[in-house]
This record gives sequence, structure tokens and C-alpha cells, in this order.
Amino acid sequence: MSITDIFQQFMTGLQQTSLLEFVAVCAGIASVWFSRKENILVYPIGLINTTIYIYLSLKGQLYGEASVNLYYTIVSIYGWIWWSKINQNTQEVQLKITFSNSKDQIQQWMFFISFYLIIFFALTWLKASFAPEAIPWADAFASATAYTGMWLMARKKVASWYWWIATNIASIPLYFIKGYVFTSVQFVVLLILAIAGLMSWQKKAQYESH
Repeated sequence: MSITDIFQQFMTGLQQTSLLEFVAVCAGIASVWFSRKENILVYPIGLINTTIYIYLSLKGQLYGEASVNLYYTIVSIYGWIWWSKINQNTQEVQLKITFSNSKDQIQQWMFFISFYLIIFFALTWLKASFAPEAIPWADAFASATAYTGMWLMARKKVASWYWWIATNIASIPLYFIKGYVFTSVQFVVLLILAIAGLMSWQKKAQYESH
């Protein structure tokens, strides 16, 4: 596919973007912006994004991404609760941004590998039976990294941003190929915000450790 073909597909995709997808993209970008700022609004706004994408992903036979957004919805409620907790002695937010220790890192990789294998084999079966448009290895990677990133973000771990960066890189071509061009553009923006979020959280974690 030439650059001209890619550009033409991009413009056609933008013209075909639905209002629902547009709202979901705006909510997704706003949600990541608030997460970078460690603002609790990341969760209520993020829920708008995830619920819409559950529908869009099922419609586009992106079953891995549909499962991710269902997971996002559940973990968003969990994260919202934890981020809202106040220390009764200091009246400050109880959960602080921290780096991962060796034990945390092992858990993260085990978490990722477990979900990757589960999603990959599930999508391989679905591809043969119900979803010929599924791309098991790519869908599973984008999904498993997102699962890991969301779990770590709920715990305010700096490492969550590394997983988000991996998710965004994988999702840009995945959604473009599936015809969700505006969503693909969203992941370009989210990639930039994820890099900024990583730097911001690293500084905060260093400050909290002193």
C-alpha cells in the first residue's frame, strides 16, 4: 500500500466517522489528560469512552478490544474508589504515585503473559468460527498491554505508562486496518500523552519517595 493509498483511506475513514466514535475519542483523550494530571475525573470521563467502545468493538468484530473496554469499565470503578480514599489523619489522598519494585515487576509480566495467552487462544478460536476479521496476535497484544496498564494505573504505578505506550503503538495500525480511522488518530494523540504522563508521574514518584 502506497502513501497515497494510506492517505486516501485516512480521508475516507474520517468522512465515515460516526458521532458516537467522535464522542468516544474526545472522552478518551480527555480521560488520559486527567490521568496525567492525577485528577479523579479520569474515571467518570473514561467510563463514557469505554462504554461506547464496547459497542463499537463488538460491531467491528474487535472482540479483544471489546473485552478490554469491559475490563476498563470494571477497573475504572475500582480505581475511582481507590483514588477517592482520603487519609483521615492528613486529609490527603491516601494512594500515592509509586515506582514498581522487583516483586511488582514480576507480577506485571505474569499478569501480561497470562492475559495475552488467554486472549490469543480465545481470538484464534473466534476467528475460525465467528470473527474472520480478527487478528489474534495483534489484538491479544493490544488487549493484554491495556489490561496491565489499567490495573497498574488503578494502583498509581509509574510503570502503567510503559504499558499504555505499548498499547497505543499496537492500536494505531490495528484500528486503521479495521476502518476506525479517527480512533487510530486518537491513539496517536494518546501515545504522545502517555509519554508526557510517564515523565510527569516519574517526577511525582521521585518527589513522594523523599
